[in-house]
Amino acid sequence: MVETGFLKASEHSMLTEGKGEHEALLHYTNPDVDWRSYNKVMLDSVSVWKDKETQDVSPEDLQMLTDFAYGQMHDALSRDYTIVTQPGPGVMHATFAITEAEASNAALDTITSIIPQTRILTGVKGLVVGGKPGFVGTAGMEVRITDAQSGKILGMAIDRRGGTKDLSGVTNDWNDVEKAYIYWAAAVRYRLCMLRGGSNCVEPEA
Repeated sequence: MVETGFLKASEHSMLTEGKGEHEALLHYTNPDVDWRSYNKVMLDSVSVWKDKETQDVSPEDLQMLTDFAYGQMHDALSRDYTIVTQPGPGVMHATFAITEAEASNAALDTITSIIPQTRILTGVKGLVVGGKPGFVGTAGMEVRITDAQSGKILGMAIDRRGGTKDLSGVTNDWNDVEKAYIYWAAAVRYRLCMLRGGSNCVEPEA
């Protein structure tokens, strides 16, 4: 996977391939962390690390996407943690970065959802783009969670999701990307709950 610059090269070397359900494509979990000792989160604004996908996204759309992603993360984490603005005992520092944001074409997505055979009109190259169905949005995100006082890395992850062919929200070009942010927020909450040894962890909807 291409390095974006959000995670350092030394941090990339710590990542391993995710294989379990709801695990990111690449991830790292510090084995020496008592996750139950953390009850607060300092949540940074979501940043954008531009690549060939995000460089052509308008500033207005990028602002909308970062606000939406931050809102989802804030809502998910605030269910189990107190959101704070300063480091202190029991505080995790969570930073998220948008590394890919490709809008679907809402009109074409509607057509290919209703009449799959119409995909032949796009030509062979249009059927699959980067491992995803044509005319479906994709999203990439990276996360780093550290101890807010010491800076010790607690966990990191890199993930990428592509949209699916359905009729929900097809009038919104960013529907697939927003769905990815909703999933990731729920997945982060679920993963942290599991690491704490919780008994009522809520699995994200795939």
